[in-house]
Order: sequence, then structure tokens, then C-alpha cells
Amino acid sequence: MVSPPPGAAAVAAARACVRVGLAPRPLMGSQGGVGPPGNGGPGEGESGETRKLQEEGRAARGKRRKGKGKAGAGQGGKGSGAEGKPEPPQGKEETGLGAEAGPSAGLGKAGERGGSVEEGARRLVRGDEGSAGARKEAKGRDEGKKEEWRVRTGRREDARPARAQGRGGQAWGRLAGTRAAMATAAEEKAAAAAAAREPACRPAAGPALLRLPEELLLLIFSYLDMQALGRLAQVCRWLRRFTSCDLLWRRIARASLNSGFTRLGTDLMASVPVKERVKVSQNWRLGRCREGILLKWRCSQMPWMQLEGDSLYISQANFILAYQFRPDGASLNRRPLGVFAGHDEDVCHFVLANSHIISAGGDGKIGIHKIHSTFTVKYSAHEQEVNCVDCKGGIIVSGSRDRTAKVWPLASGRLGQCLHTIQTEDRVWSIAISPLLSSFVTGTACCGHFSPLRIWDLNSGQLMTHLGSDFPPGAGVLDVMYESPSTLLSCGYDTYVRYWDLRASARKCVMEWEEPHDSTLYCLQTDGNHLLATGSSYYGVVRLWDRRQRACLHAFPLTSTPLSSPVYCLRFTTRHLYAALSYNLHVLDFQNP
Repeated sequence: MVSPPPGAAAVAAARACVRVGLAPRPLMGSQGGVGPPGNGGPGEGESGETRKLQEEGRAARGKRRKGKGKAGAGQGGKGSGAEGKPEPPQGKEETGLGAEAGPSAGLGKAGERGGSVEEGARRLVRGDEGSAGARKEAKGRDEGKKEEWRVRTGRREDARPARAQGRGGQAWGRLAGTRAAMATAAEEKAAAAAAAREPACRPAAGPALLRLPEELLLLIFSYLDMQALGRLAQVCRWLRRFTSCDLLWRRIARASLNSGFTRLGTDLMASVPVKERVKVSQNWRLGRCREGILLKWRCSQMPWMQLEGDSLYISQANFILAYQFRPDGASLNRRPLGVFAGHDEDVCHFVLANSHIISAGGDGKIGIHKIHSTFTVKYSAHEQEVNCVDCKGGIIVSGSRDRTAKVWPLASGRLGQCLHTIQTEDRVWSIAISPLLSSFVTGTACCGHFSPLRIWDLNSGQLMTHLGSDFPPGAGVLDVMYESPSTLLSCGYDTYVRYWDLRASARKCVMEWEEPHDSTLYCLQTDGNHLLATGSSYYGVVRLWDRRQRACLHAFPLTSTPLSSPVYCLRFTTRHLYAALSYNLHVLDFQNP
């Protein structure tokens, strides 16, 4: 066979030596012929240098066989040599001859197949290109794995953001998950509440009754009682909203106890839904309440009190203190809003009128206090203690133990100027001005006259009439109040509550209720409709009466035997009842029994 030109062979051998890192001597032209490749043996014209290179390649392959097919010193990665463990077919297709990554592997393979040095050099070049492709592929695979790991880690971090913070990360992750669940539950609850607040639409399908006009439905439902309306409200959301209309509950509320409606139908609590008031009124009817004590004082007193809005005014000794109710209405702010003084002895009675406090003291003086300022005026009114006082329309009337009743103006320029002095021939315990401002009534001790109740003209001071004629001696009237211009209530020592109607008869009351234990009744209060409350002299008993019945509805004893005390004054709202005794101020909470 004809050998290749000696110049080309020398250049190929030099390139191969440079790649392998060897420094061979230049091949001679007469010795550089390489025969055709045989069965692994050397060619016929092979020089000694070529044999030396082949022997070195065989030695390198032997070492690789002993190393279980590991790659040579090249950068082939997992790719194996010709004698090593074969790479998977996909890797071979991608990397080509670069599986033999190292230069010694390429040289050994060329020697084994008996190829020329130039062919071995070409194979080495292709092996380098394959090694570069393999490196790029491996790098791509590594980057893909890192990206997949970041995605998975990101998902876990989204679920548990604190997991990557060490061994305590799991606990923090569970805490974060719990907080997320709680936040989700709160959002769902808020959404449900918002949906409940939204006005429910009328159901499209259902009984034909629900498809009637609302005006007709209101007329039909107005004949239902409280239980039937309550059951209708459980059918669907639309009916619950529809049956909460105040028009449907107004008739029921007017027949209930202490629902905020007067006998004439006037609504005194227009800001509160009627249905809610009817619910609380059932507690008044059944006597369900929770008792508490608002204030205590050390020495025995005869307190009097008044309510105005969210404030409570109560007398203690010669002071009047103003307290503010807390939102629940069953407790007070301990620090008073104001303290009103001016009397030398105890305050016996006081009223609120025109942003003023008009007080009557045991020193025989009348005090006038401005509620929202420190303005206070007092003047001598009677020779003895002033037991009672009332004020309406700029007119003050007072009653005293000196058996007189007097009329005073409230105008600032005429304070202390008596308009009328009325001789009652008996000690005056109670007094009240008519809502028409035309007359006033006095309640006396019934010791020097046959009737303790007499009505006087407010302008002239003349006697107009007296009420009743069958009072026993000593049946003094301790409390009296006008319910309307023609009706009034009275109670006192004779243990009766009497209801008078001036349109019917002035000689006999139209209704009366007797205290079951024959106790003196110190005070009374009414809701203007059906409820009546009285305070007894023994054991601090507060009694509730339904004016449509004769018998007492409920009794609440507020003191025991060692601390027996009368109920000197009581006031109530639609939710609470307040009773002032000798040592403390009690509250009965009917809203939260």
C-alpha cells in the first residue's frame, strides 16, 4: 500500500502530541508510513515511535479495564471509554465519540483499531467536541434539577414560610398554617355575616301566599300572635326580615309590659326596634332578672334619685351626685360627673327641669343648680324642712312640714319671690304639677283633714277639689304622680295604690291594688301603660303589678332581716329597674337575666 505523504503525517502526529500533552520526536519520512488498519495489529511500514505510542495506549487501556471502565483524564463525566461500561444509547447519540472524554482514551482507541496518527487526531478533535456537548448537556441537566428544586421549595415555602429557618421552622410553619386557617375561617364568617345583613330577596318559588303584595301580607300577619310570628321567622331569610317589621309588633308591644308605649300609643323608645323590646318585656312578665348593687354608702340615708338619658342623679346626705351609666346600663362609672352642694342638711327631694336641678332640703331651703355649670342659688322657702318639690313650665311648687305649699317662679330675675302661699292644714309629704300647667295636687299626712289628696289652682292658689272621702286617719300619701292631665296615681301609709280618673269621679278611685303584707308604700313608678312598680317599707321589697290584674305579679326582696330598709325611691327603663335603699343602690337587669 502507498503511504501518505510524509509531510501530512508529520503534521497530524504533531497535533496529536500537542493534544495528548506528549513531546514526541518528529517522524522521519522514510519511517512514517502506516499500513492499512488490520485486526488491531501494527501496519507494515510502522515506525518505532508509532509502536511506542501504541504500547502506551495499550497500557492505558489495561489500567482502565482494571479501574472497571472509569473514564480517563478528560472531561467526559459519566461517559465511559471503549473498554469501560457502555453509556446508554441516548447518551451515545448525543455525545458521539466524546464518551471517550480524555485524550489518552482517544489515542488508545486509535491505536487499538490500527488507524493512522492523523485519524487518531481527528477522533480526538471529535472527542473534544463530544466532551463539550456532554458538558453542556450535564450543565443543562443540573440547571433543570436546580430549577425543579427551587419550584418545589417555593411551593413548600408558600405553604409553610418559616420551615427554612432551622429545626424550629416546623413549629413556626404549623403556627403559620394555623393562623392562615383562622384567617380563612374569619373571612368566611365575615362573608356569611355580610350575606345575612344583605336584604333577602323574596323566594321565586313557594306557596302562593308569599307572592302576595307586601301591604296585603302585612295586613294578614297583623292578626298573628307573638309565637306565630316567631315561627314564621324560622322559615326563610326573607320571612325573617319581613316579620321583623315594627308595624307587625306594635300591636303586640302595646299589650306587653314596659315595651315603651304609653296608654295613648305614644312611642317613648322610637330608636329601639319594637321586636327587641317585646323580647325584653317577656322577662318583665315572667320576673326573670339579675340583681346587682351599683353604689354603697356607710351611714343610713333617705336617698332620692332621677334618671335622664344615660345619667343617674342621686342624693346622698346634703349632696346630689351625677353618675354616667356604662353601655350595658347595669353598671356605673365610679367617678361622678358632677357634685351639687348648697344645703346645710340632707336633701329630701329634687327634680330635673330645663337643665336645672331643683332641690328641697331639711334646712327649709330650695336650691337651684345648673346641670352643666357651677351656678347654684338657694333661698329660704319654708320655716321647716321642705319634704317635696316639683317644677314644670318655669313654675316651682314646694310642700313642707310647716303645713304650707308655695308657688315660685324659676325665672332668674324673680328667684325667691313667692307667688302663692297655700295653707293645707296638714303636713305636706308629696306634690305634683298637672301636665296642663293649670293645677297641682298635694298629698298630706291626713291628720287634720278627711282627704289627703287635694287639687289646687296653680294661677290663683284656690282649692279646686279633693279626691276620695273614705280615708282612715293617718292614711298619708307619700308619693303622687300625674299619668295624664286627667289621671293620677297615689300611694302611702294606707298600703294601697290608687288610680284616679278625674273624668269619671273625684270621690272614688277607679282602680286600687293592696300591698299583700300591709306594708307602707313609699314610692311608685309606671310605664304609662300596663306596668306598675312599688317600693315597700319592709325588707326593701320591690313589687311589679300588671294593672289589668288585681294580684301582685312579682316581688323582689332586696334586703334581709338585719338590714331591713324601705325602698325610698325607684326608677326603671325598658331594660333595668333601680331601687334606692338606706345603704345601697340596687339594680334589676331584665335584659340579661
